[in-house]
Amino acid sequence: MPNIVEVKNFGISFGDKEIIKDLSFTIKKGEIFGLLGSNGSGKTTTIRSLLGLYQPTKGELLVNNKRFEPGDKIRIGYLPEERGLYKKESVIDTMVYFGRLRDLKNPQAWSEKYLKRVGLQDHINTRIDKLSQGQQQKIQLGITIMNDPELLILDEPTKGFDPVNRRLLMEIIEERHQKGATIIMITHYMDEVERLCDRILLLKDGKSRAYGTVSEVRKKFQNKSLEQIFIDIYGEDSKKELENA
Repeated sequence: MPNIVEVKNFGISFGDKEIIKDLSFTIKKGEIFGLLGSNGSGKTTTIRSLLGLYQPTKGELLVNNKRFEPGDKIRIGYLPEERGLYKKESVIDTMVYFGRLRDLKNPQAWSEKYLKRVGLQDHINTRIDKLSQGQQQKIQLGITIMNDPELLILDEPTKGFDPVNRRLLMEIIEERHQKGATIIMITHYMDEVERLCDRILLLKDGKSRAYGTVSEVRKKFQNKSLEQIFIDIYGEDSKKELENA
């Protein structure tokens, strides 16, 4: 499969501080790619570079064989860890608004169908700020996928969810994948990584610490579990991140 993302000797600095250091990897069209690391490892900076928000200090970051610029035709859906919704608007008004921005033919119908799928059909006219954090997260995911993005970037999509809703959201994500979307997933749930990801990249201090298929990475670390590898790379503090995921 061709590459949808290609990172070549990529580096980003802010002032005198080098955040990303000589990073190289590829993401193939149609795969699920796990971008892993502890807090401060460089994941968010890498993602924001993919979105065209940061420009490289050195090297290249290509999307569909060219540097991505805002306004390019590629459809990118981004679910940030820091959720952002219009708190005083109703659920349906919020979703229809974003649907129109994404040129959906019938955003009302799409939104109603999605709300039923995620169990929020009774909250269609509820103000966003009256919803729980988990419910708001479902709305945010719907907004992210409503225009069938070909590249879907998900930052901790199931964080804080109970097992039932976590499974529901992962089913929706897998459906996107089956329809041809390439997915970049940032998560601390190592079981999700082992089950879903075709290849993974573990970042530490802006550098690649491990890169390849799950089996290749495990083999490199004497066939330890991904969770133990994560702890080995990032230290005992990473246990807290895994426990709080």
